[in-house]
Amino acid sequence: MFSTKEMPSAQSLFSAYASMAGSIMLFRSMANDLIPAPVRSYVAAGVRRLFNSKSSMFTLVIEETTGISPNQIFDAAEVYLSAKITSDTGRLRISKTPKDKNPTLRLEKGEELTDCFDGIPLLWSINSHDQDKNPNITNNGHALYPPKTERRFFELKFNKIHRQKILNSYIPFLLDHAVAMKDQERTLKLYTMNSAGCYSGKWDSVNLEHPATFETVAMEAAGKKAVMEDLDRFLKRKEFYKRVGRAWKRGYLLYGPPGTGKSSLVAAMANYLKFDIYDLQLGNVMQDSDLRMLLLTTGNRSILVIEDIDCTIELPDRQQGDWRSNNTREIQLTLSGLLNFIDGLWSSCGDERIIIFTTNNKDRLDPALLRPGRMDMHIHMSYCTFHGFKLLAANYLQIGHTQHCLFPEIKTLLDATEVTPAQIAEELMKSEDPDVSLQGLVKLLKRKKLEQEEEEDNGNTNGIINGISNGKSNDNSENSEEEGKLREAKRLKIEAGKKVGTKVTRRKFVRGRKF
Repeated sequence: MFSTKEMPSAQSLFSAYASMAGSIMLFRSMANDLIPAPVRSYVAAGVRRLFNSKSSMFTLVIEETTGISPNQIFDAAEVYLSAKITSDTGRLRISKTPKDKNPTLRLEKGEELTDCFDGIPLLWSINSHDQDKNPNITNNGHALYPPKTERRFFELKFNKIHRQKILNSYIPFLLDHAVAMKDQERTLKLYTMNSAGCYSGKWDSVNLEHPATFETVAMEAAGKKAVMEDLDRFLKRKEFYKRVGRAWKRGYLLYGPPGTGKSSLVAAMANYLKFDIYDLQLGNVMQDSDLRMLLLTTGNRSILVIEDIDCTIELPDRQQGDWRSNNTREIQLTLSGLLNFIDGLWSSCGDERIIIFTTNNKDRLDPALLRPGRMDMHIHMSYCTFHGFKLLAANYLQIGHTQHCLFPEIKTLLDATEVTPAQIAEELMKSEDPDVSLQGLVKLLKRKKLEQEEEEDNGNTNGIINGISNGKSNDNSENSEEEGKLREAKRLKIEAGKKVGTKVTRRKFVRGRKF
């Protein structure tokens, strides 16, 4: 037992503590000044190894940057762990840019999060340390140290017996999963050339907010399924393209009358793949070198679209050129340059690209553009069928799962009439009442049918007249007989004209009453 006289007083204890703390701080300050930083780090690492030598845990440190470049694993971990956040997490960082659709949540410094991979428990934590920048030297030789910057890093802890599996399986899984999450979250872009784009290879962009999907495109189910399966197969065949020595790209030709949904299908493909769209106007490209420059500046995982390829520009062939009197060539974009752009050496400058041509007249295209390897899949966008109409009715009028009383009549008229999905969609937009919209569509289809019948009647009559006239000019020995046939043909044409006039008058009368 100690007597009260032998017990130290509180004042003496506090004085001893203060003296010891001051000595420690003085020693630490002297150590920082006298011992170089690399030596201090080496000693600290040795102490940690001493205490952790008998530990069964292994720690991976994932720095935010690798010197100048960002650390891809750190970025992937940040995205991946944002989906693992639970209600138990105490601190989070939240941010949103004007281009983001939703706010982004990230782990805050000092927070921990658990994960599991193939039964292996994993502990994630995020921390930071201060990093000194290079000192600025003033004119008098003194060094001015700027404020220290914070450098974040992740720590991943797990049992050391799973080290190889984590490095060989979990980290690649983390990178792939983060890429998939970014594709789902990122905003697609629509690129077009600026005023100097064809010379500098620069593109301007806006957010691609086209709502078209494969569910809303009015085309046959078999055709949509074939396109989607072809796109899925293309995405999965990176190693195949590399093994067979081909550029990882795919070409599609969309052809058909105007208004059949070619542009909507392009947007649906972009939304399905999460690819950006580059809209290339060949009329603004002056020479082949500009075309190559534009190709080099397009990003991977993109769709390059050249619309109305048949009427965009008159491409000279491989031998001809448009030379002016002053021996300067105004347009040097050639078919050969376009072919090399699609399927030449320059086409291999990039991965995971899709090239799409659209045209209203497939027969007007040079056969060299259509062969496999350039346009691998030809997709015919035809006039609207009854299946396509039902999709449009479901989208515009919300009656896809019910059978309306006008559907049988509409089906009969669609089988006998050529009308585009755009024309049907425009009619369905006139009213939100299904009865009113469908009645208006029936009237539209009847008008189209009458117009097509009139065109057929006029075509048949002109064919008879032309045939008889040609026969007369080629055989002068039978003038009297041919003249009789010609008079009979004229009489038939007059009678046909009267019938057509009756139809036209009746159609105008009906329009005046009901349309």
